[in-house]
Amino acid sequence: MGFPKTDRAVDVFVAGAGPAGLACAIAAASQGFQVDVADAREPPIDKACGEGLLPHALEALTSLGLDLTHNLGSSEAQPLHGIRFYGDHGATTEALFHTQGRGIRRTILHQLLLDRAIALGVRFHWKNSVQGIEPTSNGIFIRTNQQPFHAHHLVGADGHHSRIAHWAGLTQSTTHSRRIGLRQHYAAAPWSSFVEVHWSPHGQAYVTPTSSHELCVAFVSHHKFENPAEALSLYPALSERLRYATPSGRPRGSITLGRTLRRITTGNIALIGDASGSVDAITGDGLCLAFRQAIALADAIECGDLRLYEPAYRGIRRRH
Repeated sequence: MGFPKTDRAVDVFVAGAGPAGLACAIAAASQGFQVDVADAREPPIDKACGEGLLPHALEALTSLGLDLTHNLGSSEAQPLHGIRFYGDHGATTEALFHTQGRGIRRTILHQLLLDRAIALGVRFHWKNSVQGIEPTSNGIFIRTNQQPFHAHHLVGADGHHSRIAHWAGLTQSTTHSRRIGLRQHYAAAPWSSFVEVHWSPHGQAYVTPTSSHELCVAFVSHHKFENPAEALSLYPALSERLRYATPSGRPRGSITLGRTLRRITTGNIALIGDASGSVDAITGDGLCLAFRQAIALADAIECGDLRLYEPAYRGIRRRH
């Protein structure tokens, strides 16, 4: 049985409303395209994340029309001036940023991106998951659990296990690393304006100030920890710092992959964010990559040739 007909025609349909999908929607809408976004979840959408935006991530966000440096106060974000590394035998080193970074809660960043997309006319369909796709003579037919769509371009922003990538035949990849991430917030005033990365034989713990009264601590390891307290016990200096800090909110965990796809476009379909490949979370560059990819993909859509996105994407990933 074929797909039913639909009158819901859009220029760009984005499957996935995480930061990568929202950035793509913003970039495409800024080019004048009508964009629809669907996600099986609904806001606020959270994910385990180190919650630090390095300077080049802020530069990419500025290109998308968001200036976090001037529009957020200390109750919503915290300036970051560099990265400080702590070895497992007491050695330390640090590097200053050329401009400020920002520590910001993932949910606050998501809301800012969502507000920007809505202001540009992007239409959202929450609790709406894509159930199937089919190429047509002038685009892609998209079947969801709520209604069908017809889009000239389809963007898969639906994560590591992308269904769009599977249906489009874009799953051939090489996985370079696979680790487990665990995040916990703590109610504590930042003792530094640096991101701290603590190293041990078990992996890394990195601390990001996210406001004047809260820290985000993320652990990355090959080992799955039962809880943040177990992970924290492996970093004595950090554990001492947080002895009197109260955990705030529930911990979140996720898999972090270093993964490269052979191709990230086919016909009128493109992938972005974790659906297109990823770097290990310790780089702190996952969100920056997604923002830069969004700008490159929108430019390719504007030129009418998604093949232009492939070399631009490879160039964006190369330095990481």
